[in-house]
Amino acid sequence: MILFDSFLHFFYRAKWGILVRHRDQIFNFVNCRTMKIVTNFLLRKNRKADDGKSSVCVRITYLGNRIELATGIYSSTDHWDIVRQRIKDKVIGARVDNERLDRIKTEIQDIFNQLRSTNEDFDANTIKRKLLNIQESKGILAVFDYYLDSILAKLNKGYSMETYKHYKSSRKRLADFMNSSLKRPDISVQCIDYKFLDAFDVFIKKDFNNVQNTAWNYHKHLRRVLNLAISLDYIDKNPYSKFKVGLDETHREILSMEELKRIEEKQIQIERLSVVRDIFVFACYTGLSFADISKLSDIHLQQKSDGKEWIIIDRSKTNNRCRIPVLPKAKEILKRYEDYPKTTGKSLLLPVLTNQKMNSYLKELGDICTIKKNITMHIARHTFATTVTLSNGVPIETVSKLLGHTSLKTTQIYAKVLDQKISEDMDVLEAKLCNA
Repeated sequence: MILFDSFLHFFYRAKWGILVRHRDQIFNFVNCRTMKIVTNFLLRKNRKADDGKSSVCVRITYLGNRIELATGIYSSTDHWDIVRQRIKDKVIGARVDNERLDRIKTEIQDIFNQLRSTNEDFDANTIKRKLLNIQESKGILAVFDYYLDSILAKLNKGYSMETYKHYKSSRKRLADFMNSSLKRPDISVQCIDYKFLDAFDVFIKKDFNNVQNTAWNYHKHLRRVLNLAISLDYIDKNPYSKFKVGLDETHREILSMEELKRIEEKQIQIERLSVVRDIFVFACYTGLSFADISKLSDIHLQQKSDGKEWIIIDRSKTNNRCRIPVLPKAKEILKRYEDYPKTTGKSLLLPVLTNQKMNSYLKELGDICTIKKNITMHIARHTFATTVTLSNGVPIETVSKLLGHTSLKTTQIYAKVLDQKISEDMDVLEAKLCNA
């Protein structure tokens, strides 16, 4: 700008005052000239046909960005006019090929003019997609909806309703973020970059007060949706390759054997609490999740050649098959509910309530048994993995099979919990020895 003013001042002194009077118009003209699109044709000698001719490419340059596309026309080096960027007129078929090049250039200019008239941001890649008639990329929420529809179509065949609900929750959070922060109902999946992911991370932690591990789950779902976008050829790479989301180490609550026995042996007069207690204890001795216990029926009980009764069931969450020998405590509870009114005629083995009610009643049970831990149905599964099995010498590989884990790494989390418990027990032992 300083140089431009100096230039004008020079001509003013030379009595070219007209330039100064029209300074703004001239500056705008110069600025507009830099916003034009430049189209060139060139030979790519590294791209040759079987006859040795090189590919004629069109190079589009706009706002400092440059892309190249093959035109489908080939020429030998001798027949190509570098200055005119055309095939030499005397070459056979040159007129037809040169007309094709002219049409390509005209089409590029038309696309550029159309895009500029919309007043929306665009770049050389936008022109490329228009030129190749490539459909504009879907919005991220549209791809998310595609993923949700896919889950629904595969319910109980690799996906559970709980999984669908979790993904739907993540979709809602993403929509909330775009409406609140971007003021847009959707955004092209190609616009998802590091800044977008970082802003989304701040949003869910600040506006919804989500902890790191909850945020991690939202990012996990979005990352999988973006992987789907890659499979659908909407994007070339996943922006999560640069944006990393870590998990904070969590403490998995478990019941000690003393606490489990306290619950088992507690005399309870209230029927609803007595039923919930029995189902919880059953889960502690089988490792089954709430969803799996809810659907447990006669068909899942099988007598093996060893004479023992086994529970054989496909996990609702992963569809992995679990084979669990029925321990005496679990068998005793099943026997107790063989003729229970709420299970008779339904082929269900236990009268399971909703997960919310079960956990609500378990909180009451914890108060009655003077256990300060927040008892839930999922704690029963943790207790089976640690207190009932690993603590009693069952190999971790066996525990992994009993729990239906897809990876031993998942089971190793329980081993860490067990190490912590051993450490706590040793602290108690050390205190006793010091006081002896």
